[in-house]
Amino acid sequence: MNAATTPTPLRMTDVTLTYPDGRGRLTALDRVSLRAEAGSVTAVVGPSGSGKSSLLAVAATLVTPDSGSVEVAGEETAGRGAAALTRLRRSRVGIVFQQPHLLASLTAREQLQVMADLEGRSPRSAKGRAEELLAAVGLEGEAHRRPHQLSGGQRQRVNIARALMNDPDLLLVDEPTSALDRGRGATVVELLTGLTHRRAVATLLVTHDREQLAAVDRVVEVHDGRLRSPQPSGRRQGTS
Repeated sequence: MNAATTPTPLRMTDVTLTYPDGRGRLTALDRVSLRAEAGSVTAVVGPSGSGKSSLLAVAATLVTPDSGSVEVAGEETAGRGAAALTRLRRSRVGIVFQQPHLLASLTAREQLQVMADLEGRSPRSAKGRAEELLAAVGLEGEAHRRPHQLSGGQRQRVNIARALMNDPDLLLVDEPTSALDRGRGATVVELLTGLTHRRAVATLLVTHDREQLAAVDRVVEVHDGRLRSPQPSGRRQGTS
């Protein structure tokens, strides 16, 4: 498939999402439109309660909006049942949660292999894929270690590698530096940016850490459920 026919990894058009709030409704997203392009990191910033988490949940097909259109890798999500959305999410979307939530009894390699097992991949190919991804995130030689034997930064790297295990079109990342110090946080964001560019995945990064924005390709701001016009990142402006 050439570039002209490759579908956009994420396209949200006029998305509105509300939640019950007493006798009324609280608007979490208000006519939001957003595209995430392959090979590009889009950072989503904004104050607490602005709608960042809701935006990520809708993009992940975990929450169905009241109205508007959400397309993942060219596939419209409206009208799909829970099972169909799970299959779409498993094959097309990788999610890096704020906390790694690694299984204490599994090694780093096994954390990744579980994802391949869900897709029915052969154990041999899954093992090779897991080791390749662990090497890509700088954990070559650490595949046999369990979570308690890894640092916080290393566990987050396993979290990232696991999200890439099924070769997703769209990578959704929720506050990956919140539990890390400044140096390790910068390393994780640089890692995500590098992987995004090399693997041509579209990455949507929700973050409160504005110090890391110089590493990304694009920044959008959410305020009161509305998306401000995309702004160039510090990296493109040549600032730090």
